[in-house]
Amino acid sequence: MMGIAMRLKKALPAGLAAALLPALAQAQEAGPALSAGDTAFVATCALIVMLMMLPGLGLFYAGMARSKNVLSVLTHIFASVALIAVLWIAFGYSLSFAEGPLNALIGGTSKLFLSGVTQDSMVGTIPEYLYVLFMLMFAAITPPIIVGAFAERMKFAAVLIFMAVWLTINYVPMAHMAWGGGWVFDIGVQDFAGGNVVHLNAGMAALVCALVAGPRQGYGSTMMAPHNMTMTYTGGAMLWVGWLAFCGGCALAANGFSALVMLNTMLGGAGGALGWMAAEWLHRGRASTFGLLSGAIAGLVAITPACGFVGPAGAVAVGFLTAPVCVFAVEVVKRRFGYDDSFDVFGVHGVGAAVGGVLTVIFAAPVLGGLGYPEGRTLMTQMVPQLAIMGFSILISLVTTWIALKVADALVGLRVDEDAEFDGLDTAEHGEVGYRLGDGTYAGAAIAAQPGSPAAAPALAPARS
Repeated sequence: MMGIAMRLKKALPAGLAAALLPALAQAQEAGPALSAGDTAFVATCALIVMLMMLPGLGLFYAGMARSKNVLSVLTHIFASVALIAVLWIAFGYSLSFAEGPLNALIGGTSKLFLSGVTQDSMVGTIPEYLYVLFMLMFAAITPPIIVGAFAERMKFAAVLIFMAVWLTINYVPMAHMAWGGGWVFDIGVQDFAGGNVVHLNAGMAALVCALVAGPRQGYGSTMMAPHNMTMTYTGGAMLWVGWLAFCGGCALAANGFSALVMLNTMLGGAGGALGWMAAEWLHRGRASTFGLLSGAIAGLVAITPACGFVGPAGAVAVGFLTAPVCVFAVEVVKRRFGYDDSFDVFGVHGVGAAVGGVLTVIFAAPVLGGLGYPEGRTLMTQMVPQLAIMGFSILISLVTTWIALKVADALVGLRVDEDAEFDGLDTAEHGEVGYRLGDGTYAGAAIAAQPGSPAAAPALAPARS
């Protein structure tokens, strides 16, 4: 328990540490006591993150796909979540949060299949079963984010193999090192809710996937605009709602601090939406629905590491300043290098998390309304470990993602054949279609067959243009 106290003192801002350490000392005397309020709060957050994950992320991505691939995107996400949930219970939780002989890098095996976890087990003031569930949500939403990079061209079997391997060699060790007592945990990086483990990690993985899988047929010369913006809007709105629970639940307590985290998360998304809108308005002379949605997600990505360290005004600034950088990544960098990141996962999650990680340290400064730094640190001395761990996260993501892709490629091959890609993954991979006309024909095929239709006309606009 004393070790935990020392870690808290190093990792938390001085004021927050001063508030929590007396309570921790009291818990050492009496043992943890169940808090009904904390339990209800974290349980509610877990349920809302579940909504963020399946209908939220699923609809957000599916609307961006072409109509012939809408079900494949939904299926990739749904199946990945189910697979990861089972793997998390089998070994993910244990290797992330149980102590092991190589504890600096990976956890132990004492809690495989939740061995030793009972109804009476506690993590702080909540049941350990609830902690397992809440952390399962983080594990289950992170790999499916990457689906947006290789959508519309990867085999379903390859997706499942990739997800299982990536979870095992990437997410689990990263989660342990950052949250489960590994070496990163002791450095005092300011990353409250997973900027590195979730967003920077998934964003860099998306870039590798886009490069290794290669572009979709006709990329750069065929219309690939979102087929259903109302679907994307619905999913994006659910993501914003869920993000408040995603970040707020990380406090593991129903108190003023978790309320601040949720408020900061809300404001980060709002700042991002306005920042993207402003950049788009200046660039194109108009604002778009898609731009507002993209900006909100960029701001939410950026505020994820910052939400527990900045004040409300700083949260707005983090989102607002991050969004234009993501616009540049999506509109300029992507076109310049020609990679086909289908739904701009790297441009929004990877770039947004990197910018947000830097801005976290800046706006954590008390003079800017932030909560301060770990004891003995200043803005400059905090920035050094912040950048170092972000660089480490990028390197691990690049290497492990490449390995996971190569394993999937060796076992089943990564891409569907050309005919299947042309016809659409809904029919080729799943034997279903998302839309039918009144006469029973496939809507996407009927539209494509019409002379002069938008689907038949060449266009240079990528998905987010």
